[in-house]
Amino acid sequence: MTATTEGAPVKAAFGAVNRSRLIDTYFESQKQTDLQATVAWKHIYRMLLWTDQTTGLAHCYESDKCQPGKNWYARSLAFHDWVSSALGVLPGLLSDEIDWLFLRATKDLAAEVVRRAEKVAAAASKQRQPYDGRDFPKPGEDPELVSILKDVLGGHLDSEPSPQQWQLLVQRIRQYLALENKRKNLVGEGFEDVLAQVVQRTCAKAAVEVHTRRSLHELPGFSRARQGDKPNKVDLAVVRPGMRTIVTAKWSVRADREKQFTTEFGEYVNAESDSKPFEYVFITNEFDPARLRRACEKLAGNSLMFNHVVHISTDTIKATYGDAHEESMRRVVEHIDSGRLISLGQWLANLGA
Repeated sequence: MTATTEGAPVKAAFGAVNRSRLIDTYFESQKQTDLQATVAWKHIYRMLLWTDQTTGLAHCYESDKCQPGKNWYARSLAFHDWVSSALGVLPGLLSDEIDWLFLRATKDLAAEVVRRAEKVAAAASKQRQPYDGRDFPKPGEDPELVSILKDVLGGHLDSEPSPQQWQLLVQRIRQYLALENKRKNLVGEGFEDVLAQVVQRTCAKAAVEVHTRRSLHELPGFSRARQGDKPNKVDLAVVRPGMRTIVTAKWSVRADREKQFTTEFGEYVNAESDSKPFEYVFITNEFDPARLRRACEKLAGNSLMFNHVVHISTDTIKATYGDAHEESMRRVVEHIDSGRLISLGQWLANLGA
């Protein structure tokens, strides 16, 4: 179940072990001068940002709201333009510069599928022997999809593909669509893993310990949950002399998730056993102005709940919003200008200071 050397078969291509291997591989190819807080956002975007299949643009917001003709399509164009320029590539070539982690994991998965194919085919052939000659459907057949493809491509085909070729095409299409569902792992746990590596590498000279998905009681100065309580796992924790920082890391924010922030913070406060302060930080790539504003203004008692609200790149927010006059966008920009909403680079610089 562990990843092996380059070119060898990899099991669980989207699992934690292979993710860690791939992230190490990425950073080992970077120059030391590129491991600076100010350019940390570039690594996040290169590894995790992806192209929305329906718009062809770098994904910054919910796909259904970014379709041509809607307000967020213009903002998606602005986002795509800013990222392309900042990474030094033409807009049409941005897709070649991003989605690194997903594409490498996909390549590993494809190699594993090929490796298993002959073994699976042999086993299936034995199972089907009693039904030979009775025209049973073959695994992966999809006459309806083949019919759709023929309707669209029929006039452009020089010759009729064989049934085996149609079946292979159907399987490839299915695999492609299924892979997109695996992206959830990369914008979930993968985001936490990449952030952890970014912290470790950009703050290498500082005495910091970084933990991902650790139970709260495993962190210094927090007591064990009461018997019967569900263990509280922390997305990311940074421990340094004199301060413990608990990080909630979410690439984007669902409405139901916002409600959990307060509950989790209450659990952290109740579990603190050293009678010492700790930081509660929110890191995200969310672009929804209402959600960002609520995160910046959320209170716990009479104080702001998050010590810092961190966006991967606050410059991308300003570029994406442009000169929009919506109240929520205006307030988010005010939070950026006041230092309430800071960039990942700013936060890392504070950690490493």
